[in-house]
Amino acid sequence: MNLPARCLALAALLTSSLALAGPAVLLSPVIGRTDSVVLQGRVLKEAPTKGSSVLSRNLRRLTAPNWKGAKVEVSFLGVTTVVTSGHDGAFEVNLQPPQGTPFPSGFYVAEAKVAGASARARVEVVADTAPFLVISDFDDTLAISHVIRPTKLMENALLKDSDTQEVVPGMSAFYGCLKAPTSPSFALVSGSPVQYGARIGDFLGRHSFPAFGLYLRDLGPSTLSNYKQPVIRRLLRQFSQPVVLVGDSGEKDPEIYAQIREEFPGRVKAIYIRNAGRTENASRFTDMILFGEAREAAEHAAKNGLADAACVAGAFPAPVPSTAESTTP
Repeated sequence: MNLPARCLALAALLTSSLALAGPAVLLSPVIGRTDSVVLQGRVLKEAPTKGSSVLSRNLRRLTAPNWKGAKVEVSFLGVTTVVTSGHDGAFEVNLQPPQGTPFPSGFYVAEAKVAGASARARVEVVADTAPFLVISDFDDTLAISHVIRPTKLMENALLKDSDTQEVVPGMSAFYGCLKAPTSPSFALVSGSPVQYGARIGDFLGRHSFPAFGLYLRDLGPSTLSNYKQPVIRRLLRQFSQPVVLVGDSGEKDPEIYAQIREEFPGRVKAIYIRNAGRTENASRFTDMILFGEAREAAEHAAKNGLADAACVAGAFPAPVPSTAESTTP
């Protein structure tokens, strides 16, 4: 789901006099392979200060100026290289292990440094034996954002933070039960801006979601539409595992996921779509699981070998009938 351009216009108007300080590096958590880890980030010429309110913090995140041409030293498990940030402050580097010595699978930490600032981020090196990847949307899939209601969307984008934005009930438990037969890896592909990476990471941790690689949107004219497909295609080409796709009905997730399924035959094990409105056209959800509550998705996943049945039963216990319902007249 995306953040409307009008939010950014408002941010620019309201932050013309906000104080900024020092440089900063934004380094995204990612998932990588034993033979290759692609790290992505952005360098800010002037890091946003914390601000005295949620609104000011969000505005400063969105409007902090980028640093073009910064020399960024990126390191992971003893491998180090230097890359130059682009016109928008973004940088990307593909780190490979020493010849003949693959990166060990598991969770590790990468670091990026520029003059005056540094950042660290989690990297999951996905084992070759991982059963599948879960590629998930964020807004109205994991967090309630009201994308189809512009006023509510703006309120969530600018007036909420990781501790006040509502979580979609049960989704953390659903993700926690996914397995087949060992835990999959998780990637979050979202239209939320890269500047909200820390906010989203804090939200996921606060609500006990599994560790995600974060692939957020670089806001600009070229990403007004069709910004998810290139990222998902890249992940499917990077990893050989099949995927489970999870999104919502509010905007284009069903159409995007159907397109990916057609482009990569046999790679998509299941598509789960949360009902967030705009469900009148049933053809949008052909061969997808459209669910209202996380319990429905979890039970389907358990029946189809994608989730642990005992975990699902424990996380979503059957409702106990009331005394009136259980008494025979």
